[in-house]
Amino acid sequence: MKKILIAEDDKEIRELLKMRLKKAGYDVTVAVNGKEALISCKSFNPNLVLLDIAMPEMDGYQACEKLKENADTKDIAVLFLTGKDLDPAGMLKRCEELGACGYIANPHTFEELLGKIEEIMK
Repeated sequence: MKKILIAEDDKEIRELLKMRLKKAGYDVTVAVNGKEALISCKSFNPNLVLLDIAMPEMDGYQACEKLKENADTKDIAVLFLTGKDLDPAGMLKRCEELGACGYIANPHTFEELLGKIEEIMK
């Protein structure tokens, strides 16, 4: 079973994603910020990390950077989640620089997110 770590500071979003992804057949765990995500990656060993960009303590960009610097976690796929209206070209460039698979901007449908996850997990 493929494993997904959700790093999201908004409890409602975090729990909704967790529930929906479990129903879709994934093993899912959650973190409330980037620091917690890094710790969870070591014990949970996910195939994919869904990283919110704007989080307290350590944002998604910083967490992705740390994941990609560590030999044990550098191969974990990262997909950014953002509620901000960011420039798509700038976001794609940033994802490429950090080694992330891409991003999904809110509002998005769960089907869009699931499609992107399935594409990454192939």
